[in-house]
Amino acid sequence: MTMALSLLRPSANGPKPVSPLTILATIFGFWLFYAILVTLRAHLIDFPGQDEMAWRRALVTAAGMIITVALWRAMVPFDRKPLWVRIVLAAVLAVPAAYAIAWVNYYVFYQMDQNMLADLKEMRDSGGPDGFAAQLLEMAMSRYFFLIAWCGMYIALGYAGDVQRAERQAAEFGRAAQLAELRALRYQVNPHFLFNALNSLSALVMADRKAQAETFIMNLASFYRASLAGDVTDDVPLRDELAIQRLYLDIEGTRFSDRLTTTFDIPDALQDRMVPGMILQPLIENAIKHGVSRTSAPVTISVQARSRDGFLALSVCDTAPPGKAGGHGGGAGIGLANVRDRLMARYGGRASIAVSPESASGYCVTLLLPEPNDEQ
Repeated sequence: MTMALSLLRPSANGPKPVSPLTILATIFGFWLFYAILVTLRAHLIDFPGQDEMAWRRALVTAAGMIITVALWRAMVPFDRKPLWVRIVLAAVLAVPAAYAIAWVNYYVFYQMDQNMLADLKEMRDSGGPDGFAAQLLEMAMSRYFFLIAWCGMYIALGYAGDVQRAERQAAEFGRAAQLAELRALRYQVNPHFLFNALNSLSALVMADRKAQAETFIMNLASFYRASLAGDVTDDVPLRDELAIQRLYLDIEGTRFSDRLTTTFDIPDALQDRMVPGMILQPLIENAIKHGVSRTSAPVTISVQARSRDGFLALSVCDTAPPGKAGGHGGGAGIGLANVRDRLMARYGGRASIAVSPESASGYCVTLLLPEPNDEQ
């Protein structure tokens, strides 16, 4: 049984666009259709001896299946060839296959039946257009077009498999490109933050604030340990994202302890909502860089989460006064562009970012993320 299956299995060399079971099913279906059609024809024209002919017809059908399997095996090595090569090959290989089926038909219906064989010999001896050779050619031609029809189906199935495989590969490539883009954008955050953090640490060391510098280093280590713990393309619960941002604000709070206040307004029901990791980092960093560091006035940075019309609204706001001494102005573009690109890569057009105009009340950025049941 194992040897028989190995003979039916396509060659291991090269791709296999169509499964062997599918091919065997088409062969079985074609020849079953042939047997039914011939049987109906015989009954319609009232051929005698149909009970006797039934088992002979079954033998011819079984032989036709075996010969078609051999035809398939001969075509398999050429599955990766151009279309015209496969068509020519099918046209050529179908000729001996059709003659083989015609000879089987001759043997079963004539050689095994002496009365029919005698009739055939009389036709052959007559040498006329209805002689033996003409009868055999006629049988072979009818089987030839039958086999060509099956070859056309086989080639069509192969190209359908190629199209499906190409679509799957395109989807995989698109997914890989999206993941690569997400990784690139995510890693774009940390070097920028590290540059600012090292500047802050340098200022503490130069001011001989050793205790604060030590606390700063410990918080910085905890921040990077938390931010690098998971896959950069994974979503994280909102509570974990906020925990990382609290570490970051603790780091900056060491530097701006006299004028930086932070508040978090997050309902318990939203704590477990999944969000892109580190998505708030550029927004909070902008609030520090363009709000707190550019003014001597006290600044409050607030982080808020709300459920709004099927979206999760995440807001990062600061109370830095506008003008030359404070406010964001046009300098927040890099961080916002990073967030905008990450949202596009992660959600497509289903997420958005809104920036409030700078006013006496400060600067506010709101992210609208689709609810889980709205994501595709």
